[in-house]
Amino acid sequence: QAKMSRPVQARRLEGTDKNIWVEITNLAATYSKVNLGQGFPDFPPPDFLKEAFMRALSEENAMLHQYTRAFGHLPLVKILAQFYGKLLGRDLDPMTNVLVTVGAYQALFCCFQAFVDEGDEVIIIEPFFDCYELMVKMAGGVPVFIPLRPKPPKDGKLMSSADWQLDPAELASKFSERTKAIVLNSPNNPLGKVFSRAELDLIAALCVKHDILCISDEVYEWLVYDGKEHIRIASLQGMWDRTVTIGSAGKTFSATGWKVGWTLGPNRLLQPLRTTHQNSVYLCATLAQEVVAQGFQRELELYGKPESYFVQLPKELQQKRDWLVQRLDAVGMKPIIPEGTYFLLADFSEFKSDFPDVADSDEPYDSRFAKWMVKNKGLAAMPLSVFYCEAHKNNYKHFIRFCFAKEEATLKAANDILQKWKQEKTS
Repeated sequence: QAKMSRPVQARRLEGTDKNIWVEITNLAATYSKVNLGQGFPDFPPPDFLKEAFMRALSEENAMLHQYTRAFGHLPLVKILAQFYGKLLGRDLDPMTNVLVTVGAYQALFCCFQAFVDEGDEVIIIEPFFDCYELMVKMAGGVPVFIPLRPKPPKDGKLMSSADWQLDPAELASKFSERTKAIVLNSPNNPLGKVFSRAELDLIAALCVKHDILCISDEVYEWLVYDGKEHIRIASLQGMWDRTVTIGSAGKTFSATGWKVGWTLGPNRLLQPLRTTHQNSVYLCATLAQEVVAQGFQRELELYGKPESYFVQLPKELQQKRDWLVQRLDAVGMKPIIPEGTYFLLADFSEFKSDFPDVADSDEPYDSRFAKWMVKNKGLAAMPLSVFYCEAHKNNYKHFIRFCFAKEEATLKAANDILQKWKQEKTS
């Protein structure tokens, strides 16, 4: 029987097959006692959302188990238009200004597929959620990277994510006639940076000047700490008409497995997204959309009040962040205090003697250290190099990312591992 000899994989997939997330996840499943690597809570969604799910599941309405509107379940797009219209200060049409997607991940995929042509340049701010680069390349685009650069804090204080900043002249130099879009992620994964009004004004001015799109990934919009404010770039002058804003019920309601996301924007931008969406997944799970709609209805009624989940969750996570920051600092893993998100970065330089670097390795040191740590210490974390392009992967090779959106018992178990490790080093 003749074997097929011609290549079968599309060229756009070249170089995208190897994935450190898969490696770390597999290692964590085999070796780890505590997994602070992956970005999801190990605590449940709020009771009101679970109760809404059970009610919807037990209702006699058979249509909740069938196909719904392809571009978003009507109750969900209506409440999203109402809720975010209030935040953006404009009237949103649920039929044309909102698209529901299979999580924020599919929203991103739709954006790059719908907007990026062969050779188009897309500016990506480093460090970045790694799928941005791969999705741009799969669409035939060219990623152009601009780094956030750290400024050492004064008086021996711990570094904050706010200390990582864009250089205005360097950012301006990345825009050209080939630039199609810039990707903004605020609050930023993995750093936890919340971009200030001045930084967003800078980005907005360049977008308007060069007439380019902004893809704004705002999935951690409610997870902002220390009184910081999340500013939606679409609300700035000149930006509504050129911005697609991406949100996530997974991060909003601590239900990442439900995979409900959305995009907001003008009809001119959402129309090509709808075309991409309907020719890929077509629609999202009806029941999950129904329940998320009920969650947003509750939050609209309680907006700004102490009982609001959007008020309670960041308070709880800030306490977890502060606790982990103190414990990491105590053992010598110097944390960068995040202004938002589930994550913080920590400098493990004081521990590198346990796993010395080698000069001739093709794999970044932090990646090899993270694999060694999960195998030998039972603690899983993500290397920072995952969030940089190939040319910059070794720029900050002594940092790993921890997720602190975990139960108290999980964080304490991680601290036990770190304390034991520290004692072994000093004994």
